[in-house]
Amino acid sequence: MASQTHTLPPLPYAYDALEPVISKQIMELHHQKHHQTYINNLNAALSAQASATASNDVPTLIALQQKLRFNGGGHINHSLFWKNLTPPAHLGMTSAALPLCAKPSSPAGARMKHSSRPLARSCSDPVNAPDVPVFGVDMWEHAYYLQYLNNKAGYVEGIWKIIHWAEAEKRYTAGVENPLKL
Repeated sequence: MASQTHTLPPLPYAYDALEPVISKQIMELHHQKHHQTYINNLNAALSAQASATASNDVPTLIALQQKLRFNGGGHINHSLFWKNLTPPAHLGMTSAALPLCAKPSSPAGARMKHSSRPLARSCSDPVNAPDVPVFGVDMWEHAYYLQYLNNKAGYVEGIWKIIHWAEAEKRYTAGVENPLKL
């Protein structure tokens, strides 16, 4: 059984496109090093899973679940995060620094809600069905510390200037009608 190999998705903009809100240096490190590490570890876990499946090694399959969730979640959430951002020329609204999710159609209709956990706590913990992630903000220090130091509020203030609201609307609409794949 061959395992699927994931690759680092290209950014939809240049590394310096989010300046002055997010520096080129942070974007390069965050994308090329941090996100790439999640992908490398996910691919290793998937390869180990394929080997364990082929040999019917159930204890190893069980042990791999946390690595798959952590690294797969990191890959999914960072892939979402890159698409959530756009160069500062597209100014946006302000809101709380939590991921927003759309609940697919229900008897009461679709509705927006804040996730039950901040993305800062769940950088590697993907939003699960039936919730559909509309957007999320990476609040871990690796996303801002080189530029903002311990001024997390300054990072949050800046991030609202580069939220890609058209992408969030697309995800919300698609998630309500049928869940959108990243």
